[in-house]
Amino acid sequence: MNILTIALLVLALIIISFFVILHIGFRAPRNRQTKTPNDFGLDFDEAYIPTISGKKLHSWLLPVEGSHEILVILHGWGGNTELMLPLATPFHQTGMNVLLLDSRNHGKSDSAIFSSLPRFAEDLSTVLDWLKKEHPILSQKIALLGHSVGAGAVLLEASKRNDIDAVISISAFSHAQLMMTRYLQNFHLPSILIAFILKYIQWVIGHSFSSFAPINTVCKIGVPILIVHGKDDTTIPVEDARAIMANCPEPHLTLLEIADAGHESVDKIEEHSDELVGFLRKAGFTLTPP
Repeated sequence: MNILTIALLVLALIIISFFVILHIGFRAPRNRQTKTPNDFGLDFDEAYIPTISGKKLHSWLLPVEGSHEILVILHGWGGNTELMLPLATPFHQTGMNVLLLDSRNHGKSDSAIFSSLPRFAEDLSTVLDWLKKEHPILSQKIALLGHSVGAGAVLLEASKRNDIDAVISISAFSHAQLMMTRYLQNFHLPSILIAFILKYIQWVIGHSFSSFAPINTVCKIGVPILIVHGKDDTTIPVEDARAIMANCPEPHLTLLEIADAGHESVDKIEEHSDELVGFLRKAGFTLTPP
């Protein structure tokens, strides 16, 4: 084996290793539930909903007798239904049906080759269609709530549908390209390599970052939107929320900034549940005091 052949093999190995590391590095961590709503004193129905490519999505439905309104909640990257239960409870206590779902590769849902914001939105779309078919009475009026990537997904899906009545977005990034660039810069990579990685990611997921950027999708939504963001978020700074608002200064968009809250501070956001519930009440939902 000559030196040129060895050099080519080494180069091929380096390239293959680079792509393997890239895919592993951006793989969503799977955190499985350790508790159910029963552990929090909540009755629930569990369902596995068929989605794209024969996969199934795990969900918890928290029903309220006589309610025709529902909040659908979608977690963020590496999240699951259990982690979002603290945000579900205040709405359920005010007389609203709540459905929590696990996106593919998350919680108890089936695996897929990769996860992305558009795939989160695909899963949400499947669940909404399932709700309208299987539970038409309790889903006559629908609100969406998402966290982080899930927040971007609920905004994307709401921009495509006419059966959504309100949206709550928590800790959404303004644009994936900006978020990914900030993340990759932490590794002190050269700009040309960052640009290549960003193009490669868009090729893998089959969507341009601009096509699902919250800073763009909010402008296509005509129903009330509440943008919630922690002031101490170091993963996605609060400036992203302010940029979303500045790009689409419409009266049906409201910004709620929460002091001392980081990216995963569900507890801090839960402390402001009265404001979240009040937002839906102003949006026309008939919620009662807990």
